[in-house]
Amino acid sequence: MVTMDNESCGGGGGGGGGGGMSMESMRPCTAANNNRHQVQKLEVYNEILRRLKESNNGEAGKPGFDDELLAHFNRLPTRYAFDVNVERAEDVLMHKRLLNLAHDPSNGIVFEVRLVQVSPLNESNSDDLGDCSSPGKPIAQSIHPPPAFGSSPNLEALALEALALEANESLTQNGNGAVNSYTNPPWPMHEITFSTDDKPKLLSQLTSLLAEVGLNIQEAHAFSTADRYSLDVFVVDGWPHEEIEQLRNALERELLKLEKQSSSDQCSSPKSEQDQTGKCCHADHLRIPNDGIDVWEIDPQFLTLDHKVASGSYGDLYKGTYRSQEVAIKVLKAERIDTDMQKEFAQEVYIMRKIRHKNVVQFIGACTKPSSLCIVTEFMSGGSVYDYLHKQKGTFKLPILLKVAIDISRGMDYLHQNNIIHRDLKAANLLMDENDVVKVADFGVARVKAQTGVMTAETGTYRWMAPEVIEHKPYDHKADVFSFGVVLWELLTGKLPYEYLTPVQAAIGVVQKNLRPTIPKNTQPKLTELLGKCWQKDPSLRPDFTEIIDILKKISSQIENTEDRRTEKGSGRFLSLLRRGHH
Repeated sequence: MVTMDNESCGGGGGGGGGGGMSMESMRPCTAANNNRHQVQKLEVYNEILRRLKESNNGEAGKPGFDDELLAHFNRLPTRYAFDVNVERAEDVLMHKRLLNLAHDPSNGIVFEVRLVQVSPLNESNSDDLGDCSSPGKPIAQSIHPPPAFGSSPNLEALALEALALEANESLTQNGNGAVNSYTNPPWPMHEITFSTDDKPKLLSQLTSLLAEVGLNIQEAHAFSTADRYSLDVFVVDGWPHEEIEQLRNALERELLKLEKQSSSDQCSSPKSEQDQTGKCCHADHLRIPNDGIDVWEIDPQFLTLDHKVASGSYGDLYKGTYRSQEVAIKVLKAERIDTDMQKEFAQEVYIMRKIRHKNVVQFIGACTKPSSLCIVTEFMSGGSVYDYLHKQKGTFKLPILLKVAIDISRGMDYLHQNNIIHRDLKAANLLMDENDVVKVADFGVARVKAQTGVMTAETGTYRWMAPEVIEHKPYDHKADVFSFGVVLWELLTGKLPYEYLTPVQAAIGVVQKNLRPTIPKNTQPKLTELLGKCWQKDPSLRPDFTEIIDILKKISSQIENTEDRRTEKGSGRFLSLLRRGHH
């Protein structure tokens, strides 16, 4: 089981409104929900406070402790109070201590390790599945304490539940009401809690780090504080010893590598085209005069911001004008710009300035002064496909759906033919213009394919991510094909992929249980077949986008022919009736 707060109140995969690039946006909670959640948070706080004082905890007896504890709960998302195990009140103090240590940059990433016992599935009945984070469940005959957060039954049961809900079918149960599934192993697991300043891709780095140590994540709870610090808790197995000192040392070694890698990264522009290709350009073509100014460098004096379309943690998206042309402007927040952000920005500009295709959002230019970094693209008045499906509750009839899928496939085929892997293909990054042409957008994490054809840096958004990317294994352009399959399913159903799971729950389900979205029974058979091919676990068995375009065109032609025959049949009946009238 995994819980993440980034969607607990409707934070979504929403896109960039009508912009030329997309950003995650938040859907507001209702006032009633806010009030109810605040009351529940306060109840948990009071219970934790009572337990700590009754246990004569030394820290709880200090002056001002009540206020400090309340401040701890208030800086964390409401989900934290819902998930924390009230019977493990002292764990809240450990979280509070780690967050305080994280405030000192010299401490780097701070962490705590302990042994825990996870309740086996056969000790919980099927009703427990509806409350995955119920705190305070005692664990019978356990020599180790439970995790800091209410532990659900195993992931397989959770994945089965999601599949059942999606298909609107009940789970198969045995005579005593327990869900048919394997039983969790009885041996203890380890709980590892990290805290540091929150930054892009931190969760990805930590999950990769745990994999390097040889650990398997069974549960994960990730929280970001209001003042931009992280609290990430993992329940893992795979460590062969009960003692924790060797595990602590192994984690410290991996953290040291991670911190050295971060500090050694210098702010540098992407390699020149000569370096990227390994080839020199010969003067066998006309020399075009060069005035020394990059044509894509935007002069800020000609750029006007009209209004904000969306806002994210690291930048804001505006509709604006550039030399009288309507444009979308992604402006990075100055206070969030660091070495990693600069490198990502430079990579995005490098890629976007090289690509021109009617199904890829057109790059216009960029401002490259570190204090005011921004990327300017054509303005897409139709907004994102995500917004259309999930906010406007729009639907696509099959002929239009196929046109949209072909648009996406053509854009992706162009990128792949130019050795560009998008790495974050999802509905929020697909934008529509005034003529309903769909274009691929947002190249913030796209990469030029390495000469070896192997890439290993994990990226993207978990609900759409290929299993090899989730597992930090080498991958290639076929990772985009898997994501396309999820997008195609989204177009068919209008639903959020794995909507009953949190993003990391979905990711673990995809890898460990071969979880895939449930295909509706009335789906066109060839589309069902295509989805199955795109979702193959083995990337080499997935089609490329050239094949996908051909498949989609054949399905489209088949549907058009069927519609034509129906029209002709209807017209024939009408003419027959007319003839009878004349006689």
